[in-house]
Amino acid sequence: MTDARPIGFAVPDWTPPSAPKGAVLEGDHARLEPLSAQRHAALLFRAYQADDAVWDYLPYGPFHSAAAYHRWVHEAEAETDPFFYAIFDKAKGIYTGVASYLRIAPEAGSIEVGNINFAPVMQGTPVATETMFLMMKWAFESGYRRYEWKCDALNKPSRRAAQRLGLSYEGIFRQATVYKGRNRDTAWFAAIDKEWPALKEAFELWLSPRNFDEAGQQREKLSDLTRLVRAADDPTL
Repeated sequence: MTDARPIGFAVPDWTPPSAPKGAVLEGDHARLEPLSAQRHAALLFRAYQADDAVWDYLPYGPFHSAAAYHRWVHEAEAETDPFFYAIFDKAKGIYTGVASYLRIAPEAGSIEVGNINFAPVMQGTPVATETMFLMMKWAFESGYRRYEWKCDALNKPSRRAAQRLGLSYEGIFRQATVYKGRNRDTAWFAAIDKEWPALKEAFELWLSPRNFDEAGQQREKLSDLTRLVRAADDPTL
């Protein structure tokens, strides 16, 4: 008598979560508002002027006029997938970036974070980290089972960021797409719902004022706090 064929574990009483509907996501450092050309385009365009490198791994941009960027934002704000947020730095009182949910699949319980474009002034700050925490928090607490991050395999800062935030490395899809006339191999990372409680605790510990000294320097690294949660590290970094 042969053994029973293996099947996936049961997911009793599974109810697909809702798609993002535009709730403002509020933290101590960051506020995420549904992207609006009228409210945000000119201010974001100004923030991005410091360095065109922010567009290198995105499928759109750079935009060399405020009008061109306004047109792109106007088109983006009408979309539901991807669903874009503008990011407001509460301490500085300025808009400093965008990020979106995309490949939103409530029936599978899967959602991706992407189109992340942080102006230079935002990069490496608690605002950037809290933005990613707020988006992950909304997804898992809304009932999603899987939270994905994908990036160009050559984009090592993005790959390091994914792991710092607690997402596990899942491999590379070779020749996954073409953008801006060039090949992209895509690196995949993800976190799943059973990992969320520990990741939430890690984020809250890192973001606590107690984690920063008088000069604003972190005492504990987020990557150290999330290391035990990650199922796999990227072996190429």
